[in-house]
Amino acid sequence: MTGSFADRFAAVRAARGPLVWGLDPSGKLLEDWGLGDTPDGLDRFADLVVPVAADTIGLVKPQSAFYERHGWRGLRTLARLIEQARAAGLLVIADTKRGDVGSTNDAYAAAYLGPEAPFAADAVTVHPYLGLGAMGAFVSRAHESGACVLIVTRSSNPEGRDIQAARTPGPDGRTVEEHLLGEIGRLNDKLAPGALGPAGAVVAPAPPSPELPELPLTSMNGLFLAPGIGAQGYRPQDVKQTFAACPDRVMPAASRSLLAAGPDPSRLRDAVGAMAAEFR
Repeated sequence: MTGSFADRFAAVRAARGPLVWGLDPSGKLLEDWGLGDTPDGLDRFADLVVPVAADTIGLVKPQSAFYERHGWRGLRTLARLIEQARAAGLLVIADTKRGDVGSTNDAYAAAYLGPEAPFAADAVTVHPYLGLGAMGAFVSRAHESGACVLIVTRSSNPEGRDIQAARTPGPDGRTVEEHLLGEIGRLNDKLAPGALGPAGAVVAPAPPSPELPELPLTSMNGLFLAPGIGAQGYRPQDVKQTFAACPDRVMPAASRSLLAAGPDPSRLRDAVGAMAAEFR
């Protein structure tokens, strides 16, 4: 990889906009597309979507679970999709949401980050709830290889609020999500002083409300992945409001709402291109 992920994203954003296309081939989608919910159908899905993405946008986000469910052949398809997408000039976010401790994290990080990784992606998503310090293997590999670790902070599902809005002990009584942003910011200041660091945050594009207080986003010194555009109800206007203080650092992501236009490549190009234009 050349340069940092933040630098590569800035170049992609300037050329094609920030939209991330989630490549999530559920069993239902494969059947609806007439491909069959089989490893062969999954292969055909990858063959269809990578050229469309390369023609229209700059970032894709395969959710690994949809490939893993097809066993070793699904993993082979995931590896091929990542390799071909990157060869076509796309940035690839591996949506794995891993997160463990010790040697297990070392193994997860080795699978997805770095030039020798079998699923070498530009960025990877992780869960931090075993402690941000336990994500050291991910962060160090990302820093060394010019990749990015995107840490789930405020998720797009309502079930996450009980944990993410819980108050931490101490005099300031910050919420878990506020604490995470602060920790990510300190980590980035240490690793990339004066620049956007290798650690970012997954933050739902939900404008501030009494139930969702405004987060100190600008203090994090990193990039944001904003999931749930379209099918989960979030709109471009929500992204604009939520990230008004740092619009050039957000990667809005849509999956089901775009895949619904398939399998015809021309219709997919039109749908992806139209949404990409809304974010440029």
